Amino acid sequence: MREACIQRKTNETNIALCLNLDGTGESEISTGCGFLDHMLTLFARHSRIDLKVNCKGDTDVDYHHSTEDIAICLGKAILEALGEKKGIVRYCDVTLPMDEALVLCALDVSGRGGSYFALDIPASRVGDFDTELCEEFFSAIARESGITIHLRSITGTNSHHIIEGAFKAFARALKGAIMVEEKYKDEVPSTKGVI
Repeated sequence: MREACIQRKTNETNIALCLNLDGTGESEISTGCGFLDHMLTLFARHSRIDLKVNCKGDTDVDYHHSTEDIAICLGKAILEALGEKKGIVRYCDVTLPMDEALVLCALDVSGRGGSYFALDIPASRVGDFDTELCEEFFSAIARESGITIHLRSITGTNSHHIIEGAFKAFARALKGAIMVEEKYKDEVPSTKGVI
């Protein structure tokens, strides 16, 4: 099983995160931020990754530290659970409609993490969640997991829909990229022989 658990404790957050890449999309999420709980729950469902997240953070300040540190843990857990990456598809892209919003996510499980974020989010907040934290989240995942992530909004006017579309597109692209092709299960999908 491709599983990992990450513990991270700082002066700003205390996080326990566990995942199973070959799950069914079950989740238990508690971040202290309702909107982030919603995004992580739908990420788990659409990626079919089983995900448990418990975060106690300095939410009296804002959700910045919790959001970024959860993403750091998620990225580290994905990297650990992927192991040598034998047999994975490696690349995947998804263009996902969320009502009036249309979002593209393209991934390369390259070992060279990079976030290329081009979401046009009109509002500065959704509920009490600062929408600029969306970029921080994907940037931290890309850096820690070694995955190249391209995210861009093609169209959309509702900030909630654009961000939700991004999380769903990322989830579905990740699901496709980390899927193991049985025929190539002992091969690393790179001419270098490693990722």
